[in-house]
Amino acid sequence: MNLYTKLLEREAAGKPVTVGLIGAGKFGTMFLSQARLTRGLHVVGVADLNVERAHSQLKTAGWPQEAYAAPSLGDAFKTRKTHVGADAQALIAFPDVEVIVEATGDPKNGIRFALASIAHGKHIVMVNVEADALAGPLLARKAQAAGVVYSLAWGDQPALICEHVDWARTAGFKVIAAGKGTRYHPNYHRSTPDTVWDILDKYLQIKDRASINPKMFNSFIDGTKSGIEMTAVCNATGLVPQTNGLSFPPASRFELADICKPKSEGGVLEKEGVTEVTSSVDRDERDIPHHLAMGTYVVFEGETEYARRCFREYHLLPDKSGKYAALYRPVHMIGLELGISVASAALRNEPTGAPTGFRSDVVATAKRNLKAGEILDGEGGFCVWGKQVPADVSLDKGFLPLGLAHGVKLKREIREGEPLGWADIDYDATDSAVKFRREMETAFGRRNAA
Repeated sequence: MNLYTKLLEREAAGKPVTVGLIGAGKFGTMFLSQARLTRGLHVVGVADLNVERAHSQLKTAGWPQEAYAAPSLGDAFKTRKTHVGADAQALIAFPDVEVIVEATGDPKNGIRFALASIAHGKHIVMVNVEADALAGPLLARKAQAAGVVYSLAWGDQPALICEHVDWARTAGFKVIAAGKGTRYHPNYHRSTPDTVWDILDKYLQIKDRASINPKMFNSFIDGTKSGIEMTAVCNATGLVPQTNGLSFPPASRFELADICKPKSEGGVLEKEGVTEVTSSVDRDERDIPHHLAMGTYVVFEGETEYARRCFREYHLLPDKSGKYAALYRPVHMIGLELGISVASAALRNEPTGAPTGFRSDVVATAKRNLKAGEILDGEGGFCVWGKQVPADVSLDKGFLPLGLAHGVKLKREIREGEPLGWADIDYDATDSAVKFRREMETAFGRRNAA
């Protein structure tokens, strides 16, 4: 409850928390809109390959042009302005930046920039949950060994879910399930950047289609982003995936405790202590009233009759038995809230969620029948979607992590719904991201999957 006080202390001392942002996309721009207004915080530099776009995004975020007119990082630091350029490595290496925000969304670059940040003694806030799902456990381990913070991004759903879980456990409750809501139907797994509009137009009024990236939006629709985010949650909290991954049960926010509990208790879960994502539409694609499509939740157990009585008295959301209850957050504000992670890393030396083990993985799964010789196009594309699976299953079966299913050629035919394996593709074993992922598999393995 004292982060703002600590920021004011840094401001008064003339030493604001200094930040470097890599990637001026939607998430980064949302952060910038609030960072300029946050006392005790100074964005020293923004790195984006498209410098012209970065300037445009700063203008969109409400920045006056003179605020980002610094010709160099050194000038920006001295004058409390912001430098904009294309060189992310220079931003990472600049000695007067404390925290790097990695918001590129590209898993390979995410790993590269995170490792560079750790090597230069910078805290890293990993907006890039794709990179975290691919190799976050090892990145977090290396950061800890170097004495810096590796953190999930507050405002994004995984960090908020981690906070729910921590709250419940700290209050002495057993966590039964945690997760988020989304819009899901089984047919959506086949969605592509060409067909995604058929789904988006049902609930979003996007007049300027050129303003969004359909491949990125499609990763939210086809189930991939849910698998990635719940993998981040499992690896950070100790919750585990269900054997068959997410089932996306339709549910309103008032039904969470009835639905997200074990099947043995009348719910849909395989067991307790897992992640699940609820859908805002039923299997007939009808909207569910009071859904949780933009929110997060935790379901926990009242292990005494007194606690269950308090659930009723204080108007929690119990299941019909009164044994379980749910707490939810109806929205998440994405980059608008990211300053919480930056301040926590710099001022408390604490992450807002970070991997502690390798419990969950996201595997590339065929959207359609794929032919030998096809080139995979990765997350949100035309070929594969990402399915959450237990990490030990992924390792035992040699499944291909989704983050490496881009720009590689298939060696055999794959049927729709079939997971792809390392043996099914031609890949470069010397690629830095491949090598780091293999290093993580060796470092953790099955013994640390539980």
